[in-house]
Amino acid sequence: MTRLNGIIDGLERGTPVFGTFAAPEATAAIGLRDTGYDAVLFEAEHKPWDPPQLRDALQYLLDRREVHTAEGLAPATAPLVRVPPNGAELSQWHAKQALDLGAYGVVWPHVDTVEEARNAVAACRYPGQDDRGPAGLRGDSPAWAARYWGVQTAEYYRRADVWPLAPDGELLVGLMIESVRAVRNLDAILSEVAGVGFVMIGEGDLTQELDLPRQYEHPTVLEYKRQVLDTCAAHRVPVAHPHVTAGNVDRVVDDGYRLLFTAPVVSHPGLDRGREITGRS
Repeated sequence: MTRLNGIIDGLERGTPVFGTFAAPEATAAIGLRDTGYDAVLFEAEHKPWDPPQLRDALQYLLDRREVHTAEGLAPATAPLVRVPPNGAELSQWHAKQALDLGAYGVVWPHVDTVEEARNAVAACRYPGQDDRGPAGLRGDSPAWAARYWGVQTAEYYRRADVWPLAPDGELLVGLMIESVRAVRNLDAILSEVAGVGFVMIGEGDLTQELDLPRQYEHPTVLEYKRQVLDTCAAHRVPVAHPHVTAGNVDRVVDDGYRLLFTAPVVSHPGLDRGREITGRS
């Protein structure tokens, strides 16, 4: 079976997956074309939740030339959406709308408990799907998503389940572990909730709680991150790093992170050189 979700394809093959964050808007999506990213996480936790803008971003991420020359239907850059609610809010409708527009997965901020993790997976599944995992809560409106994926509705139903719970599933559920409580509960979460595709360490919020704001390399912060890596390794769940840079990427890879999210760099060489030669640098 040819994968539609290139992120899952990379995880199954054991290769690192490279992604970035972007605002859920058309101009940001256009800027990601031809960049080589495997994934984009459209950011709607700290950006406004605007489904029409998200819909446009998903469309503008596609390149007709790329689609024409591709061997299959998988987009070069698979879109995920970070939804706005914290895990404790148990708000399934954000996930439903993101998936109905064609997203290949949902990332849930601030998941601290087994109940919140179970809700995150259930919100991304249709009722009646494989009963080994959380019972689905997603409402039925697949037309736009099936069209975006380029498949018939029946095939969308078959493939729109969460991986790795469903081996042929094309949807990813990502949980953000962003608090001391979440780190302590992570083993229970991964033991009791099937269908978690990956875990992302929310090191920004974690450092705030530890009164070490944005000190990502502080020994205390590194110890909590190591606990997450070790727990996920024991459950064979990939871990995403949200702040990969040229300065830390070697260690991040060596530490065992499987999804590497970097900030897209915007440069202005003409401006920089112009300011230099005119004495304004």
